Amino acid sequence: MIEPFAAVEIIAAKRDRNELTDPQIDWTIDAYTRGVIADEQMSALLMAILLNGMNSREISRWTNAMINSGERMNWSSLDRPTTDKHSTGGVGDKITLPLAPLVAACGGAVPQLSGRGLGHTGGTLDKLESIPGWRASLTNAEMLKVLQDTGAVICAAGAGLAPADKKLYALRDVTATVEAIPLIASSIMSKKIAEGTSALVLDVKTGSGAFMSDPKRASELAHTMVQLGLDAGVKMRALVTAMDVPLGLTAGNALEVRESVEVLAGGGPADVVELTILLAREMIDAAGIKGKDPADALRDGSAMDHWRRMIIAQGGNPDAPLPVAKNQYVINATESGTMTKMDAMAVGVSAWRLGAGRSKQGEKVQAGAGIEMHAKPGDYLRAGEKVMTLHTDEPERFERALEALVGAVEIIEGGVVNRLPLVIERIEG
Repeated sequence: MIEPFAAVEIIAAKRDRNELTDPQIDWTIDAYTRGVIADEQMSALLMAILLNGMNSREISRWTNAMINSGERMNWSSLDRPTTDKHSTGGVGDKITLPLAPLVAACGGAVPQLSGRGLGHTGGTLDKLESIPGWRASLTNAEMLKVLQDTGAVICAAGAGLAPADKKLYALRDVTATVEAIPLIASSIMSKKIAEGTSALVLDVKTGSGAFMSDPKRASELAHTMVQLGLDAGVKMRALVTAMDVPLGLTAGNALEVRESVEVLAGGGPADVVELTILLAREMIDAAGIKGKDPADALRDGSAMDHWRRMIIAQGGNPDAPLPVAKNQYVINATESGTMTKMDAMAVGVSAWRLGAGRSKQGEKVQAGAGIEMHAKPGDYLRAGEKVMTLHTDEPERFERALEALVGAVEIIEGGVVNRLPLVIERIEG
């Protein structure tokens, strides 16, 4: 087969700040998936895209080419509309866990294809795997059955979904090109559009613990992804939300599952409850569902019923005790005063060093490792009161975890808290 283009021409075009044509983009993604374009050539192109950008047409075509590299899921046999949420990730962001069964309890079907954690942000699948027996890998037929029976499924994306993205994602990770907005947006949206949901709500995090720490960049990413969804006929919403402080009072796999169950039981930290209800209302509205209000579904126990059914349907035991780490280390306040700061990134890195996360793909995580926070910014603490408890199975990890927390928390008598609002921007497509 004679190839219609040469990789070096396409690299040169983007290096020289030219637009790539639709046929060039289609060929590039297809040729890279087939192995015709070498990793070193694609690395050069990714760097050119990071430095010189892409316009909206190029990003849309790049996304479509990645979708077309694999299969598209089809949920048309379901008796209710599909709606999903994607978060760009953060510290303590366990929102998917209570959100999927909550939206199911309100009349939606939630096909939530999730990922594993890498670095300081936790992965939804790692969290759920701390539940004894729970399975992340399902066939398409099993996914459809769980969705039909329980209204929600949280599982790993199959190998057939946007395979081009899988190759590109690994390459971006080792070539310092992860942060390019065209590449982030197309990576996220190719998988979400191929997933086949009719409505999608994006939760784009910003602040120190987020992937996009600058609110302006987070807003640009949110607008880019909303447009990609609209181009593909998906009903879209996006919220840019705060990640300057960890969400909730836990960071770590089993610890976050426990907190999610507390939310489903009608309790839990106020910020987790507020964001879960906000996102649930957006998902229901985007899908045109006229059902129960999410706040009522938390109160009356129906969200908890859907959680239990979803966990059981994937082989898990919702009544089994969750893993607990063998070792704990308590950090106490050294002085009295108001907590004015808790750096989300520092908490995330510390939890990762305790064993809650992985530094490379395929590494095993500790189910019980992580951090419990006993206070948050705005709370008044007396000297000697608990600030955090660190959990790990390997006590030799405490030293480096504590190093990550140096300067992360400030407690000042009469101190003033300066925080981002929970929702910074709302975008409706």
